[in-house]
Amino acid sequence: MRLVFYFLVLLFPPLGLIAAPPNILFCISDDQSYAHTGANGDPVVQTLAFDRVAREGIRFTHAFCDAPTCGPSRSAILTGQPIWRLEEAGNIHSTLPKKFLTYAELLKESGYATGFTGKGWSPGRLEAGGRDSNPAGKEFQERRLKPPFRAMRNTDYAANFDDFLAQVKKDQPFCFWLGTSEPHRGFELGAGKRTGKDPAKVIVPKIFPDHPVVRSDILDYYVEIEHFDQMVARALKSLEKAGQLDNTIVVVTSDHGMPFPRAKASLHDQGSRVPLAIRWPKGIKNSGRVFPGPVNLSSLAPTFLKAAGLVVPDMMIASSLQDIFENKPEVARVSAFIAMERHDGCRKGGKGYPSRAIRTKDYMYILNHKPDRWPAGNPDREFCARYIPFGEVDSSPTKSLLMDNKDKVDFKQFYNLAFAKRPAEELYHVTKDPGQVINLAGKPEYAETQKKLAAELQEHLVHTKDPRALGLDAPWDYYPYYGLRRNKKWQVDPKP
Repeated sequence: MRLVFYFLVLLFPPLGLIAAPPNILFCISDDQSYAHTGANGDPVVQTLAFDRVAREGIRFTHAFCDAPTCGPSRSAILTGQPIWRLEEAGNIHSTLPKKFLTYAELLKESGYATGFTGKGWSPGRLEAGGRDSNPAGKEFQERRLKPPFRAMRNTDYAANFDDFLAQVKKDQPFCFWLGTSEPHRGFELGAGKRTGKDPAKVIVPKIFPDHPVVRSDILDYYVEIEHFDQMVARALKSLEKAGQLDNTIVVVTSDHGMPFPRAKASLHDQGSRVPLAIRWPKGIKNSGRVFPGPVNLSSLAPTFLKAAGLVVPDMMIASSLQDIFENKPEVARVSAFIAMERHDGCRKGGKGYPSRAIRTKDYMYILNHKPDRWPAGNPDREFCARYIPFGEVDSSPTKSLLMDNKDKVDFKQFYNLAFAKRPAEELYHVTKDPGQVINLAGKPEYAETQKKLAAELQEHLVHTKDPRALGLDAPWDYYPYYGLRRNKKWQVDPKP
């Protein structure tokens, strides 16, 4: 098998003749929006590792997850496909059917050592899809630490990476997934202030009220981002010590946006736009660049395979980033595409909130297939598997603030943005309205733009065989739900 691998490297050399196939270190946080790194302009959060990777590689300013929900986003990253092509994997708390090839499994077959620590593909039940192991690689979870704050996972992610490196054979290329559970909720209340962070310096997103509770909540979120970043820094140091850093593709990103209302589980930018920086001195020309074009995280799978000299399977339809590495993009990247099906099962009968979006440099257009449904889950906790109101949104001080003050003038707008029903179409001018607060759909002066983007979205969905765009059976509402049911009466409706 090793001979086959090296034959393929010679047959399909990435970026010319590279002495050895590159290693891959894929670092992914859990619930982090684009804006919240130092390199992307945040004045409070300290992300020295991300900033270094960005400074010494490429910083992507318009990177988008394929779905603003953990399992589907991770499935898209692993398979190089949008979620509407992945059957059950389009839902969270589901499975990833074995028939969908993943980059890590293909790299392993070609001779790579593969492994992961922390949160790999998750959450769900892989056995239901015919898999007996996590598609991110062999699990390394034994090393533990005392986390600096409550609610953080006690996994020593960086030490587990060291354990993985110790068992890699000499001259064997490797691919490792370092996935923290931070900054997923919960947070320790007041952790940010106790680290000396100044709430007055927080940039409050336009979708939230500028309130002390929100500022403090964001500071607590920053603390967990920094924990992730420190793990990345330790991993980089381990690679330097092993003399492997410059022949390693280092990727730092997140699966989707921040765990706040109208962010996570929402197609708008706070939910779908993520940080992305990639470092690879031996494979990236003119390092230190910023790439402004829209890209999806599903592009990473074909990128890794091409860099390793492997043939990308036909089912991986995402575009590789290799031309960007070479600083001569072969195709103009003008759009990213984002989708949503069922998140946490918080509507009667297990129904989701199916929606699709196209994001360009200036606009976001969203098509909501079922506008009669509550986008954040039903207001009544009776219809939620988690047994909380608006259960698609994680419980938090910010969520409670909005719900407790929903009838007050200063809060009603923000409450509606987070929880109210939405029209079938949404259109936002993101350069003029970065918070995507003012819906322009239906306004005469934007009619042509709306029509054009709707057509482009439909064309892409049809071309990539989205069942909803083709008028075919779309069974996501009826797939099994393998998550924890705190509401014992809740269940998924049988398929009619």
